[in-house]
Amino acid sequence: MNIAIFTLVILTIFYFLLKKFTTISSKKISKGARIFLVISLFLLAILFALGGRFLLTLPLTLASLALLKLKGLSIFQLIALFRLIQTLRNSGRFSFKNMQTRNQSNLSVEEAYKILNLDRNKKITREEVKKAYTKIQKKIHPDVSPETARLSAIVNEAKELVLSDIS
Repeated sequence: MNIAIFTLVILTIFYFLLKKFTTISSKKISKGARIFLVISLFLLAILFALGGRFLLTLPLTLASLALLKLKGLSIFQLIALFRLIQTLRNSGRFSFKNMQTRNQSNLSVEEAYKILNLDRNKKITREEVKKAYTKIQKKIHPDVSPETARLSAIVNEAKELVLSDIS
């Protein structure tokens, strides 16, 4: 008799949960699922780290980082942005200490090709330059993140240099 009562209670709870689930918007469901996955992956990574299984923590941590979005950027876009910043820092064109936009052009044509991830030795069309420019600007446009205004200006300058070089 107890099994029948427990089954009835569980099915009733399950019914009301499903009914509530159908009325929730898909954005709330996806946000809740993402939060649940990130928290559970971090907890599993911590448990594996405490258990001495450090090699198992790395994939769990990377999977949870891919689910996080920071100011509209995914982890893969952050890696591409980091590469762009490193290229600009190595060439001396970008510094976090000096965020003012310069008016003079200090960018070489070779650096402009590197910034846009284009090969100077290949024949490049205007459409390819615009596609590479758009791909980068989607990641660093000042509307996405105000901190990237200087990077956006450098990418604009790089596009203009490459377009004038192929003309």
